[in-house]
Amino acid sequence: QVQLVESGGGLVQAGGSLRLSCAASGRTFSSYTLGWFRQAPGKEREFVAAIKWSGGITYYADSVKGRFTISRDNVKNMVYLQMNTLKPEDTAVYYCAARPAISYIYWGQGTQVTVSS
Repeated sequence: QVQLVESGGGLVQAGGSLRLSCAASGRTFSSYTLGWFRQAPGKEREFVAAIKWSGGITYYADSVKGRFTISRDNVKNMVYLQMNTLKPEDTAVYYCAARPAISYIYWGQGTQVTVSS
């Protein structure tokens, strides 16, 4: 059974940085895409970034391009989201998700990120 556990959220001032971590377990992820999504209060969940486990190709939402970096550690089965130059509009619950084929079907419980102005 796939498990995704996020950590690293918190409160940070605008312009600051945070690194989110996602511990993935339960199977081999070599054919998977791992992603980060976020959901702000009153808004729909939105895509943030993704990485193909094999090959490391990355994808980003336009709103975070140039500020956020997604990476993975194949040995530790970890996915990271380095978030720099944070803005108040980045405030949300951030979720790690895994996609074996077309859809993201495995989700973590989320970690809160709050950016104060």
